[in-house]
Formats: sequence, C-alpha cells, structure tokens
Amino acid sequence: MPAKKGGKKSASKKSASSRATSKKGADKKKFVRKRSVPKVARQAKKAASRTATGATRSMMAAVVITPEALLEHWQGHRRLTRRMIEAFPEDRLFNFSVGSMRPFGALALEMISMALPMVRGIVTGNWDQSVTREPRPREEILRLWDESTKQIDVLWRQIPPQRFQETTTAFGQYEGRVYDLLFYVIDNEIHHRGQGYVYLRALGIEPPPFYERH
Repeated sequence: MPAKKGGKKSASKKSASSRATSKKGADKKKFVRKRSVPKVARQAKKAASRTATGATRSMMAAVVITPEALLEHWQGHRRLTRRMIEAFPEDRLFNFSVGSMRPFGALALEMISMALPMVRGIVTGNWDQSVTREPRPREEILRLWDESTKQIDVLWRQIPPQRFQETTTAFGQYEGRVYDLLFYVIDNEIHHRGQGYVYLRALGIEPPPFYERH
C-alpha cells in the first residue's frame, strides 16, 4: 500500500508539472502573438506609407511640367524678348527710360548675364558671369543673345530630372531649389521686358504682341 500511495503522489506531481509547463507554453504563445501583432501592424503601416509616397511621386511626375516643356516655354519668352531688342532704335537703347528706371539696353544685358550662366552653373558648377553690362551696339547684344540661346539648348539636355529638385547656391550667394532659381531668371526677364513695352509705347513705337512666342 505505501508503494501505491507514493506512486499516486508521483503521478499527481507529474500531472501538475505537465499542466504548469503547458500553461507556460500557452502564455508564451499568447505573449508572442500579442507582441507580433503590433509589429506586423507597424510593418504594414510603413509599407502603406511607402506605397502612398510612391503614388504621390508618380502623380507629381504626371502633372508637373516636363523639363523639355519648361525649356520650350522659356525659349518662347526669349524669342519675344529678342524681338523687343530689335524693335528699339539704336540711339534709344541706352539713353531712354521712364521714371528713372534703367534703359532697356542695360536690362537686356542683365538678362544675358543671368540666363546662360545660371544653366551652366546648374550643369557644371561653374558660376562664371564674365559678360559685362557695359553699353554696346544693338547687333552685339543680339549676337550675345543668340549665342546664349544655342548654349542653353545644349546644356539643358544635360540636366538630370532629379537635379531640378536639388538645392544649390547660385553665384555663391543665392540658395534655392534648382527649379526656383530657373523660375527667377524667367520671371526677371518677363518683368524687365514689361518695362521695355512701356518704353516703346512712350517712344511711339508699337511693341511686338506679347502672345507671339514663335
């Protein structure tokens, strides 16, 4: 009888130990499941965020003007500005203005000193502005303008698409996104060309239609 009683106790202990081990295992599995659920959720959230970001970028790429279209837009403005320079009488290019503003010859040289140097700097990192703004004959200004136009076309094709989103410092002092710096040059040209329209009308000369860019 003592042997049988001891056997029952041993079996009972083993059964209790087995139940405890089983409970620990179940608790551990619950813990793992509880711990892994948030982890899976975080991973899913990150994946969704990456997908949304990619979709946003794709959408931006689909709606933002292409580099080729931007160049054509700018060159259209440059063709119109060139006709403005041609329309000015030689003797009025550097000695006529309205309201103490600068003469149009000086404004045209400012445009020349900004356009090509800006594109060249974006492509090569060389921010040279060697063109002076000293008065010169109209034909010389037109020659510089045409040379700049050709070089802008060549250099523009060397700008990688992602470069437009990068930040750079133009001429050692003007920091900004590349596309913002280019917009500034274009806006500056349009602004000063508007002054030229006022000058020509004050001289009794009909300026070229602003909408003709061909």
